[in-house]
Amino acid sequence: MYQSTMLVQKLSGVTVLLLLCQHASFLSASDIAKQSVTCEGDSASLSCESGYINVLGANYGRTDGKTCSDGKPPGKLSNFKCSSKTTLKKMTVRCNGRQSCSFSAVDSVFSDPCKGTYKYLQVSYECLPIKKRITCEGSKSNITCEKGVISVHYANYGRRNLATCPHELATNPDCYFDQTARLSSRCNGKKSCLLEASSLMLSDPCKGVYKYLEVTYSCKIA
Repeated sequence: MYQSTMLVQKLSGVTVLLLLCQHASFLSASDIAKQSVTCEGDSASLSCESGYINVLGANYGRTDGKTCSDGKPPGKLSNFKCSSKTTLKKMTVRCNGRQSCSFSAVDSVFSDPCKGTYKYLQVSYECLPIKKRITCEGSKSNITCEKGVISVHYANYGRRNLATCPHELATNPDCYFDQTARLSSRCNGKKSCLLEASSLMLSDPCKGVYKYLEVTYSCKIA
């Protein structure tokens, strides 16, 4: 009887410990994620005081009747199943790997998933303590890990601002060509990886614009 009681107490202790661990994991995940809501027609920005932006989720549309509803007629707020499948991709290429990112919640940027509905842009993101390498067009560079191996988080070949790699042909700050899959395949699991910012190697997303290859990565310990 005594042994049975002790066994139940031990099992109860293990159960409580598991529940506490699960609760702690949930709290840490929710604490890390930041939220941004921008009503249609407005502008906003994401920012990280330290680390770089990593977009976790995004939707341009409407999923409830309360958000961004002040002063709007009920008929424009009644569609709660308004979502755009391309929003996450557009926010990822625009913001990932940057410390700050500005945007406008308008149909011309995200298209209109539900005409006649007043929409809003909802974004969740985190700030990752990762490394970043910029390689100007026509140049080569290396990303390396002294400890662990390379794990590419995001890569873009194009131009997302006018200040990086200044040039007389640095004219279009909205030139996006996601290279994450290509460079992950080439570099992940290695100690060192050569980067080449070349339109012959990576294709040319905006002809006549001076571009750069932007890569964010971490060193993963096996």
